[in-house]
Amino acid sequence: QVQLVESGGGLVQPGGSLRLSCVASGSIFSFFRMGWYRQAPGNQRDMVAIITNNFNTNYAASVKGRFTISGDSAKGTVHLQMNSLKPEDTAVYFCGGDRAGENPYWGQGTQVTVSS
Repeated sequence: QVQLVESGGGLVQPGGSLRLSCVASGSIFSFFRMGWYRQAPGNQRDMVAIITNNFNTNYAASVKGRFTISGDSAKGTVHLQMNSLKPEDTAVYFCGGDRAGENPYWGQGTQVTVSS
């Protein structure tokens, strides 16, 4: 059984920074892709940033230049450095992982609130 556990959410003022981390536990991983997704109340879950097992990255347009994803999906770790945070970044952030032939794995989510 694979579990993804996120950490690092919280309350921050506009313009501030937070770093999210996600670590997989359980069976050995070999995710071909891991990423961060977010969901605000009343909205769908959207991709924020993803990293593949050959370290290619992709970002949502709204966070490009402000957020940086890092980690090693093949080893089940991924981080998200969030700088210049805006109130519209407020959401529950989920870690996700994809392995070939299996349904996506999700963490439980961590709340990020950007407010003065």
